[in-house]
Amino acid sequence: MFPRRRRLRLAGVAAVAAVALLAAGCGSSASSSSSSGGARVKGGTATFAELPAATPNWIWPYMPITNYSVTNSQQFQWLMYRPLYFFGNNGNSASANYPLSPANPPVYSNGGKTVTISMKGWKWSNGETVNAADVVFWMHMMLAEKANYAGYSPGLLPDNLVSVHGSGNKVTMNLNKGYSSLWFTYNQLAEITPMPMVWDVTKLGAKPGSGGCTTDSAAADKWAKCKAVFNFLTAQTKATSTYVSSPIWSVVNGPWKLSHFDTSGNVTFVPNTKYSGSPKPTLSQFKLVPYTDDATEYTALKTGQLSVGYIPAADLPQKPASSVIPATNPLGTGYTLAPNYDYGVAYYQPNFNNAQTGPIFRQLYARQAMQYTVDQAGMDKAIYRGYSNPTTGGVPSAPVNQFTPTIETENGGAGPYAFNIAKATSLLTSHGWSMVGGVMTCEKPGTGAGQCGAGIAKGTPFKFTLQYSTGVAAFTQQVAVYKSDASKAGIDIAIVGHSFNTIIGESTPCKPGPKCTWDALMYGLWVFNGPGFEPTGEPLFQTGAGSNSGSYSNPTMDNLINQTHTNSSLAVFHNYATFTAQQLPYIWQPLPYAVQGVDAKLHKVTFNSFQILLPEYWYLTK
Repeated sequence: MFPRRRRLRLAGVAAVAAVALLAAGCGSSASSSSSSGGARVKGGTATFAELPAATPNWIWPYMPITNYSVTNSQQFQWLMYRPLYFFGNNGNSASANYPLSPANPPVYSNGGKTVTISMKGWKWSNGETVNAADVVFWMHMMLAEKANYAGYSPGLLPDNLVSVHGSGNKVTMNLNKGYSSLWFTYNQLAEITPMPMVWDVTKLGAKPGSGGCTTDSAAADKWAKCKAVFNFLTAQTKATSTYVSSPIWSVVNGPWKLSHFDTSGNVTFVPNTKYSGSPKPTLSQFKLVPYTDDATEYTALKTGQLSVGYIPAADLPQKPASSVIPATNPLGTGYTLAPNYDYGVAYYQPNFNNAQTGPIFRQLYARQAMQYTVDQAGMDKAIYRGYSNPTTGGVPSAPVNQFTPTIETENGGAGPYAFNIAKATSLLTSHGWSMVGGVMTCEKPGTGAGQCGAGIAKGTPFKFTLQYSTGVAAFTQQVAVYKSDASKAGIDIAIVGHSFNTIIGESTPCKPGPKCTWDALMYGLWVFNGPGFEPTGEPLFQTGAGSNSGSYSNPTMDNLINQTHTNSSLAVFHNYATFTAQQLPYIWQPLPYAVQGVDAKLHKVTFNSFQILLPEYWYLTK
């Protein structure tokens, strides 16, 4: 399994039904553990394997890019703090799940310019009502600190908000123009997580709401109160040793609350007995268990120390042509097997603002050469034993769905830049590069035909450092194979491994200068798992977007992305998707899927492709 970054948005009227169908095609297959088995047990403990070195470290749902991950959101925060609108279920759906949401479906009026939200009256664990003020609190925080929220994209929420008002259980938003109700629900409202008044403070023990962010405004003090609350909550979030004892984070509205948390990644949840939703947890404890590498995790799984864990690629038999799971079960009869797909894309991210390597990365021909040296088919066969699919653009290419543009399925599914060392070499030599000491070196600087391109000086070698996430043996093998293949085209890549948390901690977009030092980051993958489910590109590829860590910028890309927000035509979406596949804002990599083992006595365990954990559905039998 790969470490996972987070999420893209939904845009377009046609997306809802399509995504539901897509998830059914590529999403989880419920393991046979969902059968009734023996007598049902009340209580018990289930343990779930975290990905190597990818441990929760940010409890506040308002996250910066450096902590924006599935590990922190869907597999940690969402168990305790329910977003305004929940998406997906304990199965294959990717639609809005209103029964699991603390708000009723939104109502649109005034030509789509007014949105009215009625809260259900759920309760926080301290007895307060999850109400309109909790939503306004979040919106005011976005207005005050949008630059520090990883999901922010210029022009979208909160920039398109004229006003927001809350009273009792009713929230009213007025927008700058009429929007598609589906797009706004799936794209914009899905950003919001209600926050209790006990969080609207600037010191521990202060009266709930005394921070004043919920009643603040730009006119009053330029959001000074919200900024003070932001600084306080950020400091409290960084104090991970206080997560369990904190009077702030212990106030939850989800089905679970923390009983243990440590910086090693050991996390224990117990039921929130005051949870307003359904179902209520049956298990008495749910534990996240950390591992330094996948070999250690697999040992724990084989020896029965884990309820749910994954089988590393190296320990899987070759995938049968007619099945998505092995023909034989390497875990034996004590576990059932199920595939666990990610609806996402795998890649590494070049830094276009790095002073030395950025000028190279900004040349399309250079990125094409970099992509031509990625042998995705070879990696699938030799490393992933058939349990992976290629990434060929910004839209998941497997399984094929209505969002996948034709260009991504070219060359037998290998996309427009199928592995070809000769083409990579030819691209470089035709643009002024020559092999010097085994490394391509710019011999013809300049911006004319046959020259290296703007900002690339004579004698510049084509070399850079690729930092990758460690702990998964197959991932380490993958970058080693890529380094070797790239060297055949004269591209010299130094590979340096770090923990997943370290890698994403370095992923803040940086302005050109001496502090913008990283060359390329390889986290694993990006999952399209909210706050939207259509793979539009605004958080990743739009100029200035919060998750655009590499500072990619292209006016044509910006325009194509913006068109997907207001036009539901599939042709408009394909224009964007095709351009993304051609332009290579990222260098695409194979996307493996996991084969999960589930204790045969644990039931109702499913794996949706958005990686949302819902252990409140799980139960044990004797």
